[in-house]
Amino acid sequence: MDAKEKLVSLLKNSERAVFFGGAGTSTASGIPDFRSSGGIFSRDFNGALSPEEIVSANFFYSHTVEFYDFYKKKMLFPDARPNRAHVKLAELEKQGVIKAIVTQNIDGLHQAAGSKNVLELHGSAHRNRCLSCGKNFDLHYVYSSQGIPRCDECGGIIKPDVVLYGEALPDDVVEASIRVIAEADLLIVGGTSLSVYPAASFAYAFRGSRLVVINRTPIGADSMAELIIRDDIAEVFDF
Repeated sequence: MDAKEKLVSLLKNSERAVFFGGAGTSTASGIPDFRSSGGIFSRDFNGALSPEEIVSANFFYSHTVEFYDFYKKKMLFPDARPNRAHVKLAELEKQGVIKAIVTQNIDGLHQAAGSKNVLELHGSAHRNRCLSCGKNFDLHYVYSSQGIPRCDECGGIIKPDVVLYGEALPDDVVEASIRVIAEADLLIVGGTSLSVYPAASFAYAFRGSRLVVINRTPIGADSMAELIIRDDIAEVFDF
């Protein structure tokens, strides 16, 4: 059988499958990944600063105007829609095959496709909160604002509920992610280079024997994988 047929067979014989995904899961939805040749972090924005410096907590608080200039132009995609990978994973969850999705993405496309048990390690661009009064705002409010998004009630600065460089991952999401991965009998790692820590280390909490890697380029977990597929995730999940 070919690679896709083997993936389908593994899923059919799984009782606790978990999907651990990264930016590559959403490229077919028109959202660039981060570190490939055409990725968000490879594009010139400010020659004096790296994208990692711009998307940091320190930069957010000290250079809020410049932070939001980058964030809105490079990291928000309000028109993005779920692709075949998001849709199929949601179907598999509804069928009881996929027990959880652990994602490093902030785009909310898994939920938009219908997935319920989604653990967002890096937060979500769809959640935004006023730092002064705590009022919540959606992605559209932030994206369509001029300059720094401000609260329509108190005028306070709005901060996206995403984990910036220099910030810790949310403890509850970390604990839940490690638990579901450790309990999985099948782990599918897709669209991630496993290079962003500490999130990338969570994949190594897997204790099972059936590991699938779906990524265009080699990653560290390849040596442990039963099945490696070098293809676009949206194509792989078109079944």
